[in-house]
Amino acid sequence: MTALLQVHDLRVTFPTGSALVARLRRRSRPAVVAVDGISFEVAGGASVGIVGESGCGKSTLARALTGLVPIATGSITFDGAELGIRRARSTMRRIQMVFQDPGSSLNPSRTVGQTLTELLKVHRMVPADRVRARAGELLELVELPSSLLAAYPRRLSGGQRQRVGIARALALEPDVLIADEAVAALDVSVQASVLNLLSGLRRELGLTMLFISHDLAVVRHISERVLVMYLGRIVEDRPTADLFMDPRHPYTIALMAAAPKMGMRKR
Repeated sequence: MTALLQVHDLRVTFPTGSALVARLRRRSRPAVVAVDGISFEVAGGASVGIVGESGCGKSTLARALTGLVPIATGSITFDGAELGIRRARSTMRRIQMVFQDPGSSLNPSRTVGQTLTELLKVHRMVPADRVRARAGELLELVELPSSLLAAYPRRLSGGQRQRVGIARALALEPDVLIADEAVAALDVSVQASVLNLLSGLRRELGLTMLFISHDLAVVRHISERVLVMYLGRIVEDRPTADLFMDPRHPYTIALMAAAPKMGMRKR
């Protein structure tokens, strides 16, 4: 399969300390390396899990892919074109992200309908007379009733809010959907239904999915291939079944040892 997304020697850093002090001392600010020279490719339609403990660089990688943080060195190529921090709107909409906390990622002062219709209007996704109907279709796509278009986020459960977050990402008809700890804030009983929804949407819409999580069991459930990140680097990149059958890197082995009941969960 042809690679839709290519990441080559990607490095993302964040300055630390005081900018004023650095100027007075005529020195550059020290930098923390969050993503340290990683490379990988993702084929169109694939489902790839990215796993590692908090602080390993997973979320920074997701934000670099979506253009939310600048890269220091390396490159990101999408559909044959290299992406910079400044991207055309038509390109930006093709890579969308579902965030961890649906409560903070949705505007509490806007109804679900207002959130969805604004996106549809700004990006001219459908004719003006179809905007409201399309918003209802998006809710139905994530298995919510269109009656919730009039609801405010505070009136929804955590699972419903996350489904609205997924609908918002799908409103722009992306090719790539990045789910950054998308079920971490949900009750265990709700997690499975959202994971099954994402899997079904990937098949139905032909999405390419990057699923980021610290939970190995979740990644195993939804991914065909897994990248294991440690200290900003990829230490394993293998098909899911092979990785779980025979982990090779000491960090991967340690992760699995820390989750002894993982293999007992139903897929």
